[in-house]
Amino acid sequence: MQERKIPKDLTCGMSMIMDIIGGKWKPCLIFNISQGYRRPSQLQRLNPKATRRVLNQQLKELEEHGVVRRVVYAELPLKVEYFLTEIGESLMPVIRTMDNWGSQYLKDPYHLPMVREMAS
Repeated sequence: MQERKIPKDLTCGMSMIMDIIGGKWKPCLIFNISQGYRRPSQLQRLNPKATRRVLNQQLKELEEHGVVRRVVYAELPLKVEYFLTEIGESLMPVIRTMDNWGSQYLKDPYHLPMVREMAS
């Protein structure tokens, strides 16, 4: 992981979880992996706006935090899969709540001020 100029705040739960799942694609990756999409190519197809480099970096960070486990199979062509660890599984209620919240606002996005401004 890259060196940080600002030290981590280990006294605040919100800081802790944001350090782990904060990142544009991390919650999506965790959700996708929980749904059985484990290969990097599958994750790329599910998140087409993310570059492969960004996805790989965020998967690496999730692995460093113990959220996912990367398995490389000794075969040709090389096969790599990601699996949720126990820590990753413990995040699923949070990830599902985030998904439910987003899905609710997708039904009527005009409740959000930002969407109202964009529409006018």
